[in-house]
Amino acid sequence: MHIQWFPGHMTKALRMMESNLKVIDSIVYVLDARAISACINHKFDKIIGHRPVLYVLNKCDMVERAELDRWEKYFKAQGLNYVISNSISNKHVKSVIDKLAKINSELVDRYLAKGVNRMIRAMVIGVPNTGKSTLINSLCRGKRTTTGNKAGVTRGKQWVRIENNIDLLDTPGTMSPNIYDQEKAIHLAFIGSVNEDILDFSELAFELIKWLMLNKKKQLLARYELEDKYTETLEIIDAIAIKRGLIMKKAQIDYERTARVIIDDFRKLRIGKIMLEKADVEL
Repeated sequence: MHIQWFPGHMTKALRMMESNLKVIDSIVYVLDARAISACINHKFDKIIGHRPVLYVLNKCDMVERAELDRWEKYFKAQGLNYVISNSISNKHVKSVIDKLAKINSELVDRYLAKGVNRMIRAMVIGVPNTGKSTLINSLCRGKRTTTGNKAGVTRGKQWVRIENNIDLLDTPGTMSPNIYDQEKAIHLAFIGSVNEDILDFSELAFELIKWLMLNKKKQLLARYELEDKYTETLEIIDAIAIKRGLIMKKAQIDYERTARVIIDDFRKLRIGKIMLEKADVEL
């Protein structure tokens, strides 16, 4: 399958981000821990420029700790500023705020030397559905922005004060206009960063089962109580449909419903905590 999604509002979003750069001190780059590399949008490189960046490895509760540890080592080795976060919890709020203050400390100190108490202004960026707005709500300790568990909920800019001296600019989730690496594009579709209206769920589920058979076969078979005897992806899908009773008239398998069950099981961790990308890839 081939995935390409860049609606008009994303063009406007990039222009909006660029138009606000004069008042932006730093960047908060939110990445879904399940697909860290795929969540890097190189169209943001121009927006980031030379500003300090805080990478938030979000949804850390949805992946294996050992795999996340490898990514932490990668970020440390690259000298990148990062925090791990579960944005639906307040557990990591202090670490995000503290690290954001740290990467802006040089700027703040420069102004303090002149007798000016300088606000920190940071832009929050990321591809759709990485949890940007939910993270901001956690940092505010209250609901301030519109959130939703689907791609493209935030459409306009929203300034939010999270501390007396920190303002965050929430921005719409934005994809790359051209996704050349289709493996990463498929990973983004798995985690819900791509608008479902443009997806063929049967094809997406086929790709997911194929990936799981190669990487998480034991967890896949355990979830659907299947024997380890299948060699073809379609055989697995058929077996899942039969196990779940997803059969139409004349004993025909309902592939659309089966596909949605499989994708939903993955996204809701019923197959287990799964990271799609190992830390040996380049950002």
